[in-house]
Amino acid sequence: MLLQYTTAMINTSLREGRLPESQKHAILTPLLKKPYLNAGDFKNYRPVSNRAFVSKVAERIVVEKLVSHLQKQNLLPRLQSAYRRHHSTQTALLRVLSNIYGAADRQDVTLLGLLDLSAKSST
Repeated sequence: MLLQYTTAMINTSLREGRLPESQKHAILTPLLKKPYLNAGDFKNYRPVSNRAFVSKVAERIVVEKLVSHLQKQNLLPRLQSAYRRHHSTQTALLRVLSNIYGAADRQDVTLLGLLDLSAKSST
């Protein structure tokens, strides 16, 4: 019974392009970004959203269908690690290291530019 209801709701949501109002609500909980940060400073918190079960299921289905379509149509870069099964930051790092080692073996000059976009505390 629950499976039929959930399937019907998700199929309707996909067809109409939106979730029912009952599934759009979330409980937001502020969590401290790092345990050593000042708990009295609001900028040291990040919001965590606890959403309804059906909205999470719908999101996963949409992501799976989208990624599947992009892969079938060859629209994802071959070396992209994000949003791909069996790819991770480790596989991306291994690829970069392999390229660096290959360049060193060929005695090529290698430049590596890194950009850290993580949030920093001003305290």
